[in-house]
Amino acid sequence: MNSRPFAVTPSESSAPALELRGIDKRFGAVRANRAISCAIAAGSIHGLIGENGAGKSTLMNIVYGFHRADAGEIRVAGRVVEIGSPQDAIAAGIGMVHQHFMLVENFTVLENVVLGAEGGRRLAGGMAAARAGLEQLARDYGLDVPLDAVVSELPVGLQQRVEILKALHRGADILILDEPTAVLTPQEADQLFKMLARLRAQGKTVILVTHKLREIMAVTDRVTVMRQGAIVGEVETKSTSPRELAEKMVGRAVLLRVDKTPAQPGATLLAVRNLEVRDRLGVPRVKNVSFTLQAGEIVGIAGVAGNGQSELLEALAGIRAPSRGEIVLEGRDLVREGMDARARRRLGLAHVPEDRLRMGVVAGFSAEDNAILGYHDLPVYQRGLLLNRSAIHGGCTQKMVAYDVRPPDPGLHIASFSGGNQQKLVLAREIDSDPRVLLIGQPTRGVDIGAIEFIHKKLVTLRDAGKALLLVSVELDEILGLADRILVMNSGEIVGEVARADATEEKLGLMMAGVKGEGRT
Repeated sequence: MNSRPFAVTPSESSAPALELRGIDKRFGAVRANRAISCAIAAGSIHGLIGENGAGKSTLMNIVYGFHRADAGEIRVAGRVVEIGSPQDAIAAGIGMVHQHFMLVENFTVLENVVLGAEGGRRLAGGMAAARAGLEQLARDYGLDVPLDAVVSELPVGLQQRVEILKALHRGADILILDEPTAVLTPQEADQLFKMLARLRAQGKTVILVTHKLREIMAVTDRVTVMRQGAIVGEVETKSTSPRELAEKMVGRAVLLRVDKTPAQPGATLLAVRNLEVRDRLGVPRVKNVSFTLQAGEIVGIAGVAGNGQSELLEALAGIRAPSRGEIVLEGRDLVREGMDARARRRLGLAHVPEDRLRMGVVAGFSAEDNAILGYHDLPVYQRGLLLNRSAIHGGCTQKMVAYDVRPPDPGLHIASFSGGNQQKLVLAREIDSDPRVLLIGQPTRGVDIGAIEFIHKKLVTLRDAGKALLLVSVELDEILGLADRILVMNSGEIVGEVARADATEEKLGLMMAGVKGEGRT
């Protein structure tokens, strides 16, 4: 029985669809790609995986013309091509769908697809000819999208189809997809994989760049693994496993599941009642939300990004004022008492923001200054009217050792650290404040697989110490691995609550798509 539900046998071809020979690229002293050579078979789905900084994004940006290689050559269907721009890549039959879609939201689907190709030969007959061509592509590849719909009114899954249609309309035979399921529900991801299988069956070649090993196993024919700028392995997907791939990526054995005992919930520490949060235009982003958070448990909030999770976290942390409702922390109504973020921290409410670069760190500060942000006025860091630099330096050193922050240099600017090490330092700062309640958004966004394992262990340890954690993540695997109870948000509302024992990807995915749960379990 085929364990890869979307896999089919790739078509034979006399030459690889794409071949890279000796690709080398430096950015200053950093060698991002190290003499990379690989061949990708025509009519196949090829996975490309690696930790942050492994060089996979640089390599794909070279293929698509965003960067130019310092050395090496690119061959398409056996022919050497010079790619110095995305236009060169498109001319060579290469298309790319980026993680963050490049669409004009107030344009229609048809207008978005033809945008930038107005003078091309495909539009010689006008918009009617373009429409006919797109309708044919939609039929051929199962990419049905209403061509006259305004993009902003489409769900994310259909917006992604628009991006794929754009690439195919421009003649792409090789399609690069960068983290394509990051903003999709499980059901939308399944639909995407079916479309990719159909593209492959029609002779197209797909390169799937993702950190989700389960997706690699489900949909690809072969997978290339990169580490530190070099290829460290290439295997047929059916002959490997997620554990083997993770070990190749990191260079050591990695625990892929969260190891934890059942929760032992205690007293209610945080109670949210009828909370409403509006944006600057007065549009409600959080609508009548109520829930409780108990000591010794992790409550996860699942949902596709943009459904009110960010505004909810900011309101709870004191960054954004709610328009109505209550936030009660151990008997104190934080809204009625007008407590700001600093006052809430003093009461034991810590916050790891979703966007660490925008809200968690100051890029121009050193690691040690970032390690005390929000806590700089604590007595331990004071020396009269001045800061106690020795205590700050020593405290940061201790955090770096305890949380395996690399390099362990407190004086180094935070911008010089990788995303995973920045995240570990933010976590160290908030967890070491000994909070009663920890609000944490996207704890492993942009984090390497080895650091993910470390962060998950820290969060479970915090739970087992009797703390209460509210976890927001768009990664269902993370929610299912960490949470003891799961709330699902859609369009600013909590549409269901599920005990972890009763939770499945299918059930959560339906709720994320707006199908409300029947009561609470």
